[in-house]
Amino acid sequence: MRLDVVTIFPEYLEPLNVSLVGKARARGQLDVRVHDLRAWTYDRHHTVDDTPYGGGPGMVMKPEPWGEALDEIIASGRSASDAGPWDGTSSEVADSGDADQTNLPTLVVPTPSGRPFTQELAAELATKRWLVFTPARYEGIDRRVIEEYGERTELHEVSIGDYVLAGGEAPVLVIVEAVARLLPGVLGNAQSHRDDSFAPGSMSDLLEGPVYTKPPEWRGRGIPEVLLSGHHERIARWRRDQALLRTRSHRPDLIERCDPDTLDRHDLATLAESATSPVREPRTDSGGHRPEDEGRFGGPDDAVEE
Repeated sequence: MRLDVVTIFPEYLEPLNVSLVGKARARGQLDVRVHDLRAWTYDRHHTVDDTPYGGGPGMVMKPEPWGEALDEIIASGRSASDAGPWDGTSSEVADSGDADQTNLPTLVVPTPSGRPFTQELAAELATKRWLVFTPARYEGIDRRVIEEYGERTELHEVSIGDYVLAGGEAPVLVIVEAVARLLPGVLGNAQSHRDDSFAPGSMSDLLEGPVYTKPPEWRGRGIPEVLLSGHHERIARWRRDQALLRTRSHRPDLIERCDPDTLDRHDLATLAESATSPVREPRTDSGGHRPEDEGRFGGPDDAVEE
């Protein structure tokens, strides 16, 4: 996967050289290119912002540097047969409807006014071959830039939370790491992300429960005996229960929006014990039977790890 980041603070992206992302870069799994937006300014002060039309506090990032930067970056990724500056007049995207097939990137614009960044969106972005990030500063980027490239390429305006930062570089770091760990071969254990909070499947809309490692006792505190049992079914059930309880405690909004068809009878009983459950009644067949109740957490009850 190729990642381009355009910023006025390239040094802010240094963490992309370490840990998981840094190793993925070293192995050639990620091609990360950081660009200084001021390289596309031509005045003595390398100006990238100006006062807002209509008045008001703060400054707005100018469209000219962003337009030139994005045009040049997008042109650099086009096939040799299409070589040359890209002015956005091609009908490539409209004809195919698939940016991946036309050598065009997916643009990601970090902004507090964007759609929430979720594990689902991270998984979607992980399927793209090329992402371009446009972290803004000040009051944001002139809206015409977003409109222009939203018409030419696939574009996502993304928020990492209901708060405001000084700029979009920190969200870029968050999004890149969330996406990178989903790429094949990036994690040492390919199964690691499947039990993450919010992971698709049984952990959808749930927070991951507590985890433990050696020693079995620390400062007088032990670990749940079920984790030492080697009993796969019971361990899976315990982890599921803990995920439900933690989600109920920390993110009740997730429980309220939970699809009832993802919950079995034990799930509903666990939630009912912790609080009055607002979850809708799940679907059942005419006999009140839920097929997903059976064999949901692995092998038979007597399965024991050898």
